Amino acid sequence: MQFVFPAFLAALAVLAIPVIIHLFYFRRFKRVYFTNVRFLKEVKEETSNRQKLRNLLVLLMRCLAIAAMVLAFAQPFIPLSTGVKKGEKAISIYVDNSFSMGALSKNAPLLELARQRARDIVGAFGVEDRFQVLTNDFEGRDQRLVSKEDALDRIEEIRIGPASRNLSKVLIRQQQCLNTGKQENKIAFVVSDFQQNIADVAAFKDSLIEVNLVPMRAVQEQNISIDSAWFENPVQILNQTANLLVKVSNRSDEVAEEVRLSLRHDGQTKPVGSMQVPSRGSRIDTVRFNILRTGWHEAKLSVTDYPVQFDDDYFLSFYVAERINVLSIDGTQPNKYLNNAFLGAGYFKLDNADARALDYSRFGNYQLIVLNELQNISSGLANELEQFAQNGGNVLVFPGQAADLNSYNAFLQNFDAGNLGAFEPSPRQTSQINTDEFVFNDVFLNRSANLRLPATQGNYKIAASRGEYILTYRDGSAMLVKYPKGEGALYFCAAPLSEQVNDMVRNAEIFVPMLFKMAIAGTKGRQVAYTIGKDEVLEARHQISASGETIYKLRWIADRAKSAGTGDASPSAPVQGTEEFIPEQRILGSKVLLTPGTQVRDAGWYRLLLQGDSTLAEYAFNFDRKESDLAYTTDEVLSDGLPKNMKVLTESAEANFGQVVDEQERGIVLWRWCVVFALLFLALEVLFLRLWKV
Repeated sequence: MQFVFPAFLAALAVLAIPVIIHLFYFRRFKRVYFTNVRFLKEVKEETSNRQKLRNLLVLLMRCLAIAAMVLAFAQPFIPLSTGVKKGEKAISIYVDNSFSMGALSKNAPLLELARQRARDIVGAFGVEDRFQVLTNDFEGRDQRLVSKEDALDRIEEIRIGPASRNLSKVLIRQQQCLNTGKQENKIAFVVSDFQQNIADVAAFKDSLIEVNLVPMRAVQEQNISIDSAWFENPVQILNQTANLLVKVSNRSDEVAEEVRLSLRHDGQTKPVGSMQVPSRGSRIDTVRFNILRTGWHEAKLSVTDYPVQFDDDYFLSFYVAERINVLSIDGTQPNKYLNNAFLGAGYFKLDNADARALDYSRFGNYQLIVLNELQNISSGLANELEQFAQNGGNVLVFPGQAADLNSYNAFLQNFDAGNLGAFEPSPRQTSQINTDEFVFNDVFLNRSANLRLPATQGNYKIAASRGEYILTYRDGSAMLVKYPKGEGALYFCAAPLSEQVNDMVRNAEIFVPMLFKMAIAGTKGRQVAYTIGKDEVLEARHQISASGETIYKLRWIADRAKSAGTGDASPSAPVQGTEEFIPEQRILGSKVLLTPGTQVRDAGWYRLLLQGDSTLAEYAFNFDRKESDLAYTTDEVLSDGLPKNMKVLTESAEANFGQVVDEQERGIVLWRWCVVFALLFLALEVLFLRLWKV
């Protein structure tokens, strides 16, 4: 047995006081006069013996009571470890407030139980100690040591949040704060559910800090989540059916039956259907809906699940342009077949430009640029086309019959393409079409049907070492090849577009869909959703307002359903209850790059505004699905391989977790028993004095 304050044992000298009282008070005799003492002799002897016994017992009870009180102040304990830390302590308490802590324990959500654990930990230490209360938010105010009262107030403020941290990073954060204090004793507590994807505590290396792991356990480990969604085609077209692919995951060990999926779009919610998701697996389903208007669209996918609900909704936004713009740069004169192909499609608009009078600043307005039989490509045009492809545009090249090979090869080098060989005036027949590539994918209902493929009367030899063949001659050489570049691509045809050389222009079933799909693919595939907590960079076209203001704002719209009663389904209509903030912004030429950072905390849609309520762009944010997997690290796995300065405190003592902490720090504490015995001895003294008559 050891003592926290052994100096208090000197107070045992007080035991002399009741002994002195006993000697000088109880030994005094009172003279009693009787007429005849002969009859009282026997009674007097018996009473004297009983009185001596009572007085000795009273003395014993007083001595034991005083000794017990002195021991209580000395705080005896039976140590469970080799040594006990004395003096002031710096204690850091991390409370996991991620979404997974919303799961249910036996009686309450895990977060509520974790907060109670944190209160018990604070209560187990003295008022002279200093505390840090840390959450996943990593707020600046939490990087300092505070008093016991302030720590308890901070615990009351903890709420569920979207942030999720690896526990090794949490321990480093605790280490940094504990090292700011002057206290020699540094103790860290980690109160978490210890999901497998974050429980990397063994990666933390610091033997000077005592680390206590406090696991929280949910009743059941199951969850259904919508992990992601994306469109089958990068561009959505007006009055066409959009195919939205949705990935739904089942995080439990049982098959999920009848998982009902619904879609909210343009102010209307419709059920998509039900699906079966295998245990510990996922399923990809296709949601089809019609695009009936241009502009920005908001959509939300939902499933019904309990109790973890943060991942039951998936927000997305997309833009439907009024038309697709195509530019044809002509070497001599416009090609009538090229003009006629786009003339009958109202959704596409073709502009023709002379190669000798180009406005490079307008390239950004187009999705596809066609080089129509240019004899040479200047270095300036080559650089602009490379930048155009980097930003998501597509370039289609039909070389002239007497093209300057040096300029073309210099142009191809910008796209990391092979060299162009000399023109060979010999007839060739195309024999193979790549229907797996986006240009011809889903164009033909029957891929095995005998299609009439183009034939040429002459062509250039393409060394397409890294390109993807789209049309191939019978000898295996390339007629049409694709070179990816940045977010766009270069499509290079081996033959000129002239009908005397290339009969592709008269082959409508190949030529027309090829142009349309290249133009659609040329529209940069914009992200339909972003993830909260990640370093996302948003991109938009830079505009200057009439007042000259260039400060962009993001406005949060929680849910269109909240404003459904207004009867206004327009995405530009203001929504009540919105919040605005100014993100970090950088202007690069015709683009503005926005970095919202930690300012985005709620899932939903965020509209980009410059002046008034006019929407320049719209972005959808969803919570990170990292917290969706409720697979926890067991106590046995957690304890295995831990360094000596780390230990696991299980939840066995639910009634008084503070006592568990106290025993871990000091051993088996005995001062409470000392107080109990002191009160018991005092009570016995009172009983002896009042009830023992002599």
